[in-house]
Amino acid sequence: MSAWLPCAPCTPEGCATHHGPVAGPLKALARLLAGLAAVGCGLLLAPVAALFGVLLGAAFRHRLTRCWSRAVLRAFGVRVRVVGQPHDLRAALVVANHISWLDIPLVAAVLPGRMLAKSEVRSWPVLGPLAARGGTLFLERDRLRALPAAVASMADALRGGARVVVFPEGSTWCGRGRGRFRPAAFQAALDAGAAVQPVRITYSPTGAAAFVGDDPLLASLWRVAAAEGLTAEIRLLPPILPGSHLDRRSLALAAQLVVASDSANLPSSSVHQCVRSIPASASSVRTPS
Repeated sequence: MSAWLPCAPCTPEGCATHHGPVAGPLKALARLLAGLAAVGCGLLLAPVAALFGVLLGAAFRHRLTRCWSRAVLRAFGVRVRVVGQPHDLRAALVVANHISWLDIPLVAAVLPGRMLAKSEVRSWPVLGPLAARGGTLFLERDRLRALPAAVASMADALRGGARVVVFPEGSTWCGRGRGRFRPAAFQAALDAGAAVQPVRITYSPTGAAAFVGDDPLLASLWRVAAAEGLTAEIRLLPPILPGSHLDRRSLALAAQLVVASDSANLPSSSVHQCVRSIPASASSVRTPS
C-alpha cells in the first residue's frame, strides 16, 4: 500500500462491534439470504435496466435504481430516514462521509448516480460485477498517476448532465470520527462547472454498520443482518453552487465543514472512543491532493 493512501484509525475490534439487540440466527440468516438475493437480482436485471434506460431516459433508470437500492436495504433489515429534499440540479458532484458498504445503496436510494469506487471493488463477489454494470467509475488508489484520468472521467460525466457520487474521505470511518475531504475529486466539479451536493450519513446503532479496516465483507454482511433496529439516516444539505469557490482545496474544505457541522452534537465520549485507537504513525500518513 502506498504511503499517500488515506488511512482511518478505526478498527473492526474497536469500532465495528454491535452492542444493541440482535435477531435470532434464523432471522439473521433469512435477512442475509434475502439481501444477497436482492443484490443478485440487480446483477441479473442490470443489462435490461440499462437497455430500457437508453430507450426511456435517465429518469426511468434512476427510478429503477432507487427501487432496487431500497429493496436491498429493506432485505437486510435496515430502516431508512431521509432528511431534506433533493435539489433541482442538472448535474452535481455528490459528496458524503463514508462509514459502510451500506452507504452505496443508501445514497443510490435517494440520489442515484455514477459512483467513484476503489478498483478493489471490482473483485468483490456479486457487488463488484453489479458496480461495474451500473456505470461505476473505478480508481486505482495505489497509482497516483491514475488520478488525473479519473478526475477527467468524472468531469466528462458531469458535463454530460450525470450525477457523480464520491466519498472524499478516501477510507471508511466508523461514524464516531471522520476524516478530511481529499480535494482531488472536487477538481471535476470545478472543471465541469457543476454544483457540489454535500450529504451526511449516520447509522444508529453505529457499530453494526461500520465497515472499517480489514473487516471481512462477509462478517460485515452478517453483522448488519443480525442487528435489530438498524436505522440509516441520509441528510441532504444545501448545495455549494458553481463559482462560489475558485480552487479545489477551498471547495473540499467548504463541503467538509458543511457535513461536519451537521454532526456537531455527536457525543464527545463516542469521538474519544474512536480517537483513542489512533496509531502513533497515523499522523504521518500523506494523501494526494
